[in-house]
Amino acid sequence: MGSGNTSSSAARKARIEEMRRAEQARERRNRVLVIGGSVVAVAALVVGAVFVVKSQSGSDDSSASGSAKNASGHWVTGSDGVKTWEGDLSRNHTGSSVSYPMQPPVGGDHNPVWADCNGTVYTKPVKNENAVHSLEHGAVWVTYTDKAAKADVEALAAKVKKTPYTLMSPYEKQDAPIVLSAWGHQRTVTGASDPAVDQFFQTYVQGKQTPEPGASCTGGTMQ
Repeated sequence: MGSGNTSSSAARKARIEEMRRAEQARERRNRVLVIGGSVVAVAALVVGAVFVVKSQSGSDDSSASGSAKNASGHWVTGSDGVKTWEGDLSRNHTGSSVSYPMQPPVGGDHNPVWADCNGTVYTKPVKNENAVHSLEHGAVWVTYTDKAAKADVEALAAKVKKTPYTLMSPYEKQDAPIVLSAWGHQRTVTGASDPAVDQFFQTYVQGKQTPEPGASCTGGTMQ
């Protein structure tokens, strides 16, 4: 039984490491393309500015109009304690703030820029809209309130730092001291030593729920 779990864990780590290498290669290619396309972009901006001035008043794009869709649905709790959101989790990009029906949010419209989630530990709150984009990329988001034990916060931070496709930040609006979130899924845990922590990471870091598996978790914002 133990060897099977070890093999599964090793395979997941190898898969994540492969995704990380592919992401780094993609970022190198993107830098070359950005340099080559910068001249074209400047010209396009000049033309685009004229178009925006003419069309902005009639635009119905969510980021331009300032409206954003809310996720709709309800929680269903499984026998393993994981809550699954049953309902609509829209995936539109918006520059507006979004009023999510759950805290922390596990999906819905979000900012075009994700929060860095390459084992990133934030000491200040992360914007919901950026974190939700990270979840869309297959990240697990660890959040905690000031009621969480300092030892648990430090141990969870150490775990996050060595795990690609994860991020951690304080979050005072949640009901429990420590919450783990993935796209469409969420679980409270009693502390860093709770076995549910490892299980949640193994299941949802780049798990089957990921809308955009392998998408970047670096080069985001608020680092």
